[in-house]
Amino acid sequence: MLLAIIGSQWGDEGKGKVTDIYAENSDIVVRFQGGNNAGHTIVVGDKTYKFHLMPSGAVHKKSLVLGNGVVVDPKVLIEEIEKLKKDGFNPDISISDRANIIMPYHRILDGIEEKMKGALAAGTTRKGIGPCYSDKISRFGIRFSDLLDLEVFRDKLNLIVPIKQKIFDAFGEDVNLNIESIFNEYVSYRAYLKDYIKDTSVFLNNAYDQGKNILMEGAQGTHLDIDHGIYPFTTSSNTNAGGVCTGSGISPKKIDRIVGITKAYTSRVGEGPFPTELLDKEGEYLREKGKEFGTTTGRPRRCGWLDLVLVKYSCLLNNFSGLAITKIDVLTGMKKLKICYAYEYKGKIIHDFPSNMKILSECKPLYAEFEGWEDFDWKKIKDAKSLPTQLQAYTKYIEEQTKTPICMISYGPKRDETLILKDFFRGV
Repeated sequence: MLLAIIGSQWGDEGKGKVTDIYAENSDIVVRFQGGNNAGHTIVVGDKTYKFHLMPSGAVHKKSLVLGNGVVVDPKVLIEEIEKLKKDGFNPDISISDRANIIMPYHRILDGIEEKMKGALAAGTTRKGIGPCYSDKISRFGIRFSDLLDLEVFRDKLNLIVPIKQKIFDAFGEDVNLNIESIFNEYVSYRAYLKDYIKDTSVFLNNAYDQGKNILMEGAQGTHLDIDHGIYPFTTSSNTNAGGVCTGSGISPKKIDRIVGITKAYTSRVGEGPFPTELLDKEGEYLREKGKEFGTTTGRPRRCGWLDLVLVKYSCLLNNFSGLAITKIDVLTGMKKLKICYAYEYKGKIIHDFPSNMKILSECKPLYAEFEGWEDFDWKKIKDAKSLPTQLQAYTKYIEEQTKTPICMISYGPKRDETLILKDFFRGV
């Protein structure tokens, strides 16, 4: 079986924990897009792991894959492998020979471009992700297959580096790129990583045909998708279910189930319109209680009420088999709760998420209101019917509006702080 985990909002929905739970019954865990701009947090007992490139199944000692759709900073990847080894793990990881490599000039260019974009700056992590994807599309990328052939690698550097140097000179930046220095640095990465590099498309398709359970782990969220997200305030890859196929070499016909991860409220990092954002004490409450600070950047996240216009559009794009609701515990103790079901724009009611960011910035959320619930003993909860009636009303509304069943409710960062209503791998 092939199961995909996709964020339904702006990232930071809790995909890492859900992936970790499903990874227990999987054979292979795959990252299919993004780079080390993503951050997934896994809590195992008293130990917290924060991965940026490593698939979240690493702590289950599963086979791990970085697909061709990922852009890889080899230095960061080696650091994560070494950290896992120090904790007693020896990650079985495969890197696609078609995956593009983040180079030093990508990171430099990322910062320069963000500075020059002004109001259109996407609020990137400045890890070189966008410029690397840009080179990939422009066919100026360097892939791991190139790194395996040192003659090809040097020829590419001799072609690309002078072009990048001219760009930096044109920007008036004091940057001096040294081909020999870059070559030697990446040759050292090659020595460490060469045995991990393979044709992962062949590996994954063979594994699927053998009946292996494959878990596809998305980074970011649907509304950061380069095509369907809040452009230009997006990431640089396809974060929706379509990216599973293009980023791994797996046919759409082989995707069996897709789980959409939805935080019980809404948060986001970076610039751009945010209709349900709370700029008051309630927003601050969500940020502090939910520990809403970026795993990768440490930046405080913007917080607001759950926006179902956002989530319903994700359901349309991804056709989720089920929703995993996370951080429901953060809402405990709030007297009144709200869920946005539509927007009002110049007297018109909008139910579909607009592509025009100027329109989105002028949309006013329309809310359904709910009674909050007080703290209770989650250990006594065995199914959805034993939840507090107020919480049942909240989750039932989500199911009705999205027309998607809730398969999981997460009420804390630990593995056992989870109510599993439907386990797709085990069929229960």
